[in-house]
Amino acid sequence: MSKAKRDIPHYNLPIIETHCHLDYLKDRPLDETLRLAAEVGVERIITIAVAADNLQPVYDISQQYAQVYGTQGIHPHDAEDYSDAIEQRIRDNLGSDKMLAVGEIGLDYYYDHADRAVQRRVFERQLGIAVEQSLPVVIHTRNADEDTRAILQNFAAQMPRKGVIHSFTSGMALAEYCLGEGFKLGFNGICTFNKADNVRAVVGVAPLTQILLETDAPYLTPVPYRGRENAPCYLPFIAEKIAEVKNLSVSEVLKQAYQNSLETFFSTQA
Repeated sequence: MSKAKRDIPHYNLPIIETHCHLDYLKDRPLDETLRLAAEVGVERIITIAVAADNLQPVYDISQQYAQVYGTQGIHPHDAEDYSDAIEQRIRDNLGSDKMLAVGEIGLDYYYDHADRAVQRRVFERQLGIAVEQSLPVVIHTRNADEDTRAILQNFAAQMPRKGVIHSFTSGMALAEYCLGEGFKLGFNGICTFNKADNVRAVVGVAPLTQILLETDAPYLTPVPYRGRENAPCYLPFIAEKIAEVKNLSVSEVLKQAYQNSLETFFSTQA
């Protein structure tokens, strides 16, 4: 007989989901996904653009639901699709007050779906948009620590609102650099995985004031629900693991992560 999974805990504190992909979720209707999230305290959700064909869906979902916000950007996997026309669409859509950041942008040398020189150029162009529009960024970096740092060194000083290195799995040196520059680090279900001691080590050293909670749904479902499609409603499990690693109460983690999320993404809004 299989062991029953724990119910999702509810701590009666507001949570902001800082990184998911609502238009990629398949297991249940979007309205139900949002309802389940609200039931465990998820107050706002940021759904993230990654490719030319989902810039508009992200925008549209954010316009349809009051609690949903979005970003605009091209992921390094799709860097070779980047063009002046796509950049103009990103700029145009960022005109909405529901679009909070430039992202998901960055470098991915693990999969190498796009030429590395192209990835670097597209990353730089989109960082330029963030500088021009005084917006935070949502950065993806995998197996590209040195180049990520080298590029950020050319932009960070011009970015008062910085942003987040999402799904942080990089080395300690990049973590320390990004934290020193004022970026937040985003942690998701990976921190609950048995073999993720490297990620938990970064959680341990990162100041609580620079940590954001995310799921990256539909990917990276946290323990104890691995194997199912991820969803924003699982955020409390991530908060619990961060609290465990940092020897804090879950309430402390949730309260500070909420403030961090407001500061990063909502600081110009009433």
